[in-house]
Amino acid sequence: MPTRTARTAWTGGLQDGSGQVDLASSGVGKYDVSFPKRTADNADGTTSPEELIAAAHSSCYAMALSAEIGRAGGTPQSLDVTAAVTLGPDPAGGFRISGIDLTVRGRVTGLDADGFAAAAEAAKAGCPVSKALAGVDNIGLDAALES
Repeated sequence: MPTRTARTAWTGGLQDGSGQVDLASSGVGKYDVSFPKRTADNADGTTSPEELIAAAHSSCYAMALSAEIGRAGGTPQSLDVTAAVTLGPDPAGGFRISGIDLTVRGRVTGLDADGFAAAAEAAKAGCPVSKALAGVDNIGLDAALES
């Protein structure tokens, strides 16, 4: 399976700095990031790790749900999935992702409401991004200073 990459170039400190996230594998775009805008109510044209996680989770979940509906004998006509990722304080200090709410509305043939609900729960448990967000045993790091 392929590995996908993104790169962030950052300049400055946490409060006065800013960066740009490059979706390197796909080449579909570069997006500005800033800590003050990350924690503000108005993102003002910048993205954040939480928004990028929400994008990853909603798209992964839609794919997983599509598969689960098929396994259950249904046919998805359309799925509208929203992931809302909340950044909050970490009791140990700093910040953490304090909640993720998935909302899905679907048009499906071949399943009743109970069948759709069961497929939705199975997709939540089986989506690779859901699994990654449930806990990571090891996060690799390759860090080096450049002169």
